[in-house]
Amino acid sequence: MTAIEKIHSLDKFGSRPGLDRIRKFLDILGNPQDKLRFIHVAGTNGKGSVCRLLSSILTDAGYRTGLFISPYIVDFRERIQINNELISEITLSEAVEKTFPIIEKLREDGCVITEFEYVMALEFLIHAEAECDVVVLETGMGGLLDCTNVIKPPLCTILTRIGLDHTAVLGETIEEIAAQKCGIIKSGSVVVTSPQDVKAMNVIKTTCTEKNVQLIQSENLNVQVKSESLSGTALSYNGLDLTLNLLGSHQIENAGTALAAIEVFKKHFDISDENIVNGFLSTTNPARFELLSRSPYIILDGAHNPDGISALRNSLKKYFDGKKAVLILGMLSDKDSKSSVKLLRGFFDTVYTVPVNNPRTLSAEDLAEECAEYFDDVKAFDSVFKAFDTAYELCGSEDKMLVIAGSLYLAGEIRPYILSKT
Repeated sequence: MTAIEKIHSLDKFGSRPGLDRIRKFLDILGNPQDKLRFIHVAGTNGKGSVCRLLSSILTDAGYRTGLFISPYIVDFRERIQINNELISEITLSEAVEKTFPIIEKLREDGCVITEFEYVMALEFLIHAEAECDVVVLETGMGGLLDCTNVIKPPLCTILTRIGLDHTAVLGETIEEIAAQKCGIIKSGSVVVTSPQDVKAMNVIKTTCTEKNVQLIQSENLNVQVKSESLSGTALSYNGLDLTLNLLGSHQIENAGTALAAIEVFKKHFDISDENIVNGFLSTTNPARFELLSRSPYIILDGAHNPDGISALRNSLKKYFDGKKAVLILGMLSDKDSKSSVKLLRGFFDTVYTVPVNNPRTLSAEDLAEECAEYFDDVKAFDSVFKAFDTAYELCGSEDKMLVIAGSLYLAGEIRPYILSKT
């Protein structure tokens, strides 16, 4: 098996919260995570964008910067980067060759390492061996029991907007989910938070008080929007003119969170205004309201929960208000598809539902049934590629725009195909 095949072979063990397994594995590896300094990022939406902004700024400042994000869109190595570049295939293969026999032995002894745990350990090992100055570390689904939480107190803990997602694991209320996310808050760190629902913010404030941790709310920063267009957003912050290439009002919020964190980092790193300007300008984030074509307009968005779908809806209204549009939608069965579909009514006159290339997919037929309550023209396809070809032809002939949304897994499957067609 190739390195990637070995990694994905662990997927069958599923996701199981808890830290005992990863700690046992890391002990055998010599605890590489203890050799690194971290910026730890949790939340429901916005984590990836904030992580990429911070990585770009720190890299521009000359620091060897590790980045760990999930999931990947096209190439697995997107998950483990150094200075915003994918690690080499050789680096990944050597790390797997060195460590896979260990998890096979652990499995024989009754300790089954999941795929996410294994990838997390690979990240620690690879970034430690690369002697990274700092690692921007995105959590998985939670916080308290997420395997990224084995690290010592980070330089900064960041909480992006918290909403209802992974309710089967994290809890059914905002308060329960916020408590899980706040599990990464450690004494000796500083917490930066995005604007939050009042219930989530109360949990964050209480946790910070209990841990005696300083809390910085990014909404208190003076970030001003000068202009917004499909070419980017012009911002002003403390006399700095910044260009944000990540589209959507929600990305302005993420930018504010990143800037608040940068103020914390200045105690640890030499970061200039020029580094911030360059970092913003160079940051991209695939499949987050990504404009892939202008003729016809094609938007790819991995929005997969009500908060993400709300952000998508708001961005469509901002940039394309009133334009006729076709939606290709595929979602996982453990997501709140009914609420998400309801949020999109009024924006599309045609909806094509598709399966997602994931065992947890919601069938195109079941999703079409949910969509039929809110849209007049709904059709289920057995392939996202067939749906795209049909929609692409329709949009080109009738001057409509095309939006693909519902899952980052779906985005990763279709993105290369779209780029080959446009």
